[in-house]
Amino acid sequence: MLRVMVVDDEPLARRGMRQLLARHAAVEVVGEAGALAPAVDLIHAHKPDAVFLDVEMRGDSGFDLLAGLDDRPDIVFVTAHSQYAVKAYDFSATDYLLKPVDPERLASAIAKLERAKAMRAALRKHSAPTLRIKTHRKTLLLRIDSIVAMLAEGDYTRVYAANSPAILAGQSLGSFEAQLPGPTFLRLDRSLIINTERAMEIERTDRNTAYVRLDGCAEKFALGRSAAARVRKLLPPVAKSEE
Repeated sequence: MLRVMVVDDEPLARRGMRQLLARHAAVEVVGEAGALAPAVDLIHAHKPDAVFLDVEMRGDSGFDLLAGLDDRPDIVFVTAHSQYAVKAYDFSATDYLLKPVDPERLASAIAKLERAKAMRAALRKHSAPTLRIKTHRKTLLLRIDSIVAMLAEGDYTRVYAANSPAILAGQSLGSFEAQLPGPTFLRLDRSLIINTERAMEIERTDRNTAYVRLDGCAEKFALGRSAAARVRKLLPPVAKSEE
């Protein structure tokens, strides 16, 4: 079943789209909204596979909705304005439908959405687990086992992947914590999560401060006494510290 939402500021347009979608037995409309704020809330609550999205909505733009989503569903723009088509595909839209919506074009868009959903399911089944990282310009998928450490920087997070430049993600460290498998990933304090399988050694600089070295990362991460003690228990005896 393809779970979709309809977002359009015109009630008649939403009703018409629901009626068209109702002809497709494999499609379920799980919600609708007439403005951006409730649309964001509903998307977070229902996690639809796709959203049929208007562009111009009483001073707002459907593009603003996409910019505010961390985990974006597939998007089919439905609008009376053809001039936004190029920008829509810049946002990786699955399709672009002009009002009034042609039933055959809608069927084609639904077929594309179903193929995209099936492809994601196949990738999840056969690929290593990944984590979605949203940066200022794009969204990346990182293999979880490649992540070495995560360091909080205010409301942002610096993500360190093995043998790669660090990535500044627009998500908080806390939002990542629930998605990382324990006990492999260990949160040591308010600002640091490490991949314990990559811990190599502890370097002590004074009585209260030490640094942990992690495989695949040139950066050293400062630890307090209690955090250092927790990491030291995970290391083989020869790597524990330089006393």
